[in-house]
Amino acid sequence: MQTFPSVWITGATRTGKTARLVAQACEWMRVRKSGILVLAAIGDNRLELSDRLTDATQGKFPFRATTPLGFFEDEVTLFWSLLVQQLDLKAQFPVRLRPENEQELATKLWRVELDQAIAQSGIAEARLVRRVLDLMQLGALSGAAIEDIPAMLDQGLPKFEEGFSELPLSSETIGEMMQRWRSWCLRRGLLTYSLITDLYGRYLLHHPTYQEHLLERYQAVIADDVDEYPAIVRSLFEFLIDRQVPCAFSFNPDGAVRLGLGADPVYLAELSDRCSVVELSNRVSPCLMDDLGESILDLVTDPVFFASLPDTIQTIQTTTQAQLIRQTAEIIIKAVQSGTVEPRDIALIGPGIDPISRYALREILMRQNIPVEFLNDQRPLASSPIVRSLLTLLTLIYPGLGRSTNRDTIAEMLVILSQKSESPATYAIDPVRAGLLADHCFEPQPEQPRLLPANTFPRWDRLGYQASEAYESLVRWIELQRSQLEARMIASPVVMLDRAIQRFFLGGSHLPFDQLAGLRELMETAQHYWEIDDRLRRSDLSDAPQSLTVRNFIQLLRSGTVTANPYPVRLVQPNSVTLATVFQYRSMRRSHRWQFWLDAGSSRWLSGVDSLFAAPLFLQDWSGQVWDVEDTQRMNEQRLRRILLDLLGRAEARLFLCYSDLSTSGQEQTGILTSLVNAAIPLS
Repeated sequence: MQTFPSVWITGATRTGKTARLVAQACEWMRVRKSGILVLAAIGDNRLELSDRLTDATQGKFPFRATTPLGFFEDEVTLFWSLLVQQLDLKAQFPVRLRPENEQELATKLWRVELDQAIAQSGIAEARLVRRVLDLMQLGALSGAAIEDIPAMLDQGLPKFEEGFSELPLSSETIGEMMQRWRSWCLRRGLLTYSLITDLYGRYLLHHPTYQEHLLERYQAVIADDVDEYPAIVRSLFEFLIDRQVPCAFSFNPDGAVRLGLGADPVYLAELSDRCSVVELSNRVSPCLMDDLGESILDLVTDPVFFASLPDTIQTIQTTTQAQLIRQTAEIIIKAVQSGTVEPRDIALIGPGIDPISRYALREILMRQNIPVEFLNDQRPLASSPIVRSLLTLLTLIYPGLGRSTNRDTIAEMLVILSQKSESPATYAIDPVRAGLLADHCFEPQPEQPRLLPANTFPRWDRLGYQASEAYESLVRWIELQRSQLEARMIASPVVMLDRAIQRFFLGGSHLPFDQLAGLRELMETAQHYWEIDDRLRRSDLSDAPQSLTVRNFIQLLRSGTVTANPYPVRLVQPNSVTLATVFQYRSMRRSHRWQFWLDAGSSRWLSGVDSLFAAPLFLQDWSGQVWDVEDTQRMNEQRLRRILLDLLGRAEARLFLCYSDLSTSGQEQTGILTSLVNAAIPLS
């Protein structure tokens, strides 16, 4: 069979790297026909890359599209029997732990160490647990063994009497906690992302039987945006290249969005030495970076540099943040209504967008019929009234949950569950009547709270026929479910939630997208939660009451750990303004004619790093020395340079710097972009 050299396609933002990669894939597919592995940095990029490949090949050639972590998970699951033999594990099908389950179970396992650390330092428990789990994840992504992590922490972090500055545990304790967690999970067949990555990179990839199957299944690899890939992926690529399996990579020197979250772009870039290098420099469409990039970088990084900027870059400057939000929205409204620009051509981007600003922008624009799309909106699942109402409903059906509900949650539930199917925005029970019913007909009890008949309320005639009928129907339905639960006719709370969604929301098909997404994520979370619960009951021979699991599930969701982001989701709003953080915008590879950089005076443009604790220590080019303040400052400056180059490469026509003299806390703003704001032309 004809052999091809591996290809390394490199270039700045929007220079056609992915298009060149797709063309390379098409060339190989015509020869190979099948056995093509396609990798993208994140799930959303995978969907887009799959669509482009399918269109380019007219769907004639099969390929497998996934992300690096998705590939590891599928391979570990598929070849689990090899790992069972190699590591002497119990022969049981593995189940992946979602992050919320991982956090909950690790907290229980590490209770003694956590209590001691919290007593000494006062650090939040959830934050402490997450940091230890993140260290495991960083170690796995870098290819480091758990046994090596304590020494790396001792070597790279400044130490204090109780541990490290931001992690009040000794390195020995951290290592023991991670080892215990790893063993606990493997004995029960539970897999976290860190365990999956570790098992694949350190064991499965080196197994001779697996290697034979890997080479049989894949004859070529297409990998987009490898500047976002973890170090461990290089081992896979090198194995394939060594066996003459052609690989095509795209790499953006100004990318590295996920640096600090496990990506190691410098280490991956060394693969170019083994490839035929293609350098792209011409952008697919004009952008501000072409003419202004170097001037802007000089203005930001050199305080004494001065340059006048053209009117394609302007400032919107106010005294307060509230004024800034309103003025920015008014400029957008005027531009859209005059036909100067379409909503789809506008992006609002900031280093971090607080909920109040996000809500205000959305409300002002929506009132003028300008839709707004939040990129990768990570709102807690419990922020949805529908989800909260379904959780409250569970407390009325399962015993022992009386302390998990109160008068206010009952009143909200009565309103939401009386939603009219023909008009989702209207309700049979309004908030006033719901409050009366909750005051007079809700009987709180620790063991079994109840909803009493409507006529328990002395003035029940004030409720009206519509509200009374809706309420009584709900009471009858709850009593029916409770009796069926006692008769063991309901398999699990997942079944109960599904019944409630069908009964009160007709399955959710008529709901707006955000509400439907919340219901989908609720069901996905519940199914996974009870799958894990079933595994633990069988492995630990537990006979804990079902109601205890329901209570823990309710507490988990109410804590805000789970977000309404079901998989896969592709929200299509063809003509809407985009609102996103810098990280989200760059991750999703968006570009727009107009960009508004929100909160341009904020220090977070430089210091608001999207990075995990101790992440630099897990980079392959770490010096081995203590990571100090100067190292952090240098990394932040490099990150800012990449952000500016990348964003300017995605701004086609105009840039607005939105600056307020005072922050939301009332402090004067003097962030790193202030010099840029001062050099730009004020918008009249």
